[in-house]
Amino acid sequence: MDAAQIKILAFDIFGTVVDWHGSIAREVDAMQLGVDGDAFALAWRGGYVPAMQRVMSGELGWTLIDDLHRLILDEILQRFGIASLSEEQKRHLNKVWHRLDPWPDSVAGLTRLKSRYTICTLSNGNIGLLTNMAKRAGLPWDCVLSAEVFRAYKPDPATYLGVAKVFDVAPEEVMLVAAHQSDLAGARACGLRTAYIERPLEFGAKQPKDVSPDPANTYHAKDLLDLARQLGC
Repeated sequence: MDAAQIKILAFDIFGTVVDWHGSIAREVDAMQLGVDGDAFALAWRGGYVPAMQRVMSGELGWTLIDDLHRLILDEILQRFGIASLSEEQKRHLNKVWHRLDPWPDSVAGLTRLKSRYTICTLSNGNIGLLTNMAKRAGLPWDCVLSAEVFRAYKPDPATYLGVAKVFDVAPEEVMLVAAHQSDLAGARACGLRTAYIERPLEFGAKQPKDVSPDPANTYHAKDLLDLARQLGC
């Protein structure tokens, strides 16, 4: 496909642009809670999809990711036998999702891509979370879009098609950039272009991901700098 036809690059965030696993594991280890930060990070992320499904099924009303993260946190603190944290400490720990570190290539790669395209987030994270993260990490978004805007979580078509609607472009003029094939498949089903980013260490060094290419994607890149090179940025 001619890259000139693409106008908007929409980015998944957790795992694609920022290293959620390493960031959370480091912070939990630094707190010296007597638990393994790697296992704690994986358990917290493991509750993510089931919590969103409670919203999508109607069991819970519309709920921000910050609040879902807190529901999961309260459960895993019990599971890991951590009873020493004050309410203030729990609130601070829950905001670790606002403090996730970018992958080493992210800021430079986004800056190059921004020189040619409009770049925005398309994340299940809420607007406050994504904005605080961008401010801290120096992520140069043109626009912050979130499930919160559309009141629907990916892979609901309202999220993918919502990007095209916001910018008044055709779905095929939007490309989702993500490290998750299921997210990209959802975007393609709505007519978007897709770019897969390899993040083999998303779940930590002990659980490397399969990052094999899927020919259904428009682009396949090792990182965001590689994608920028492929797109002529």
